Amino acid sequence: MSNAASERTAADTLRALAETIEQRRGASADTSYVARLHDKGLDAILKKVGEEATEAVIAAKGGEREQVVYETADLWFHTLVMLSASGVSVDEVLAELERRVGRSGLDEKAARGE
Repeated sequence: MSNAASERTAADTLRALAETIEQRRGASADTSYVARLHDKGLDAILKKVGEEATEAVIAAKGGEREQVVYETADLWFHTLVMLSASGVSVDEVLAELERRVGRSGLDEKAARGE
């Protein structure tokens, strides 16, 4: 791992990836996977997120650590594409996660009336 990469936080990595996704969104669908996904529309992106979520679950069930990491990375990437298509920033999601740190999941659900 390079020194610059080792100094990057997880949030920095997500932001950098989201920025790359935004840049590639307007590229040619012939040369960019991200552009191709966006050209197919939100429903196609959501289908891909669902597929990747299923693959991550199967990997976790299989218990192979490397596969869990690989499939989760795919899921996170496609989730970032979904956020891009939905006009939601990584920072909005990170802020929501930060808000939840230290808060009971049961309390969170109760506050939402679930």
